[in-house]
Amino acid sequence: MNVFRVFRSNHYKSKLNKLNSFEQKRVMKFEQALKEQPLSGKPLGYKFFREKKFNGKRLLFLVYEEHKSVFLITITDKKAQQHEIDLIKANLDVYRNELEDILKRI
Repeated sequence: MNVFRVFRSNHYKSKLNKLNSFEQKRVMKFEQALKEQPLSGKPLGYKFFREKKFNGKRLLFLVYEEHKSVFLITITDKKAQQHEIDLIKANLDVYRNELEDILKRI
């Protein structure tokens, strides 16, 4: 069984800290599930760019099969969703570099 590693961007961490404890627990369960099923959730234009919905919010993440890693980018609501999606698509190389820097440090 190939288990993926899950990493959080700094932006994601700050969004996670703003959720209530019930939502935080729900998100953390989802993070654990991603280790086994990294391609769960709905694809957003690319196989590796996905979202998971909960309580009217969206968790946006990138899957890097070559690194066996999932990179959690942000948590957003429906109103800001398209802006966040466009921003992530425009900065895919930035996120790849950020993840590769994390991987070098561990």
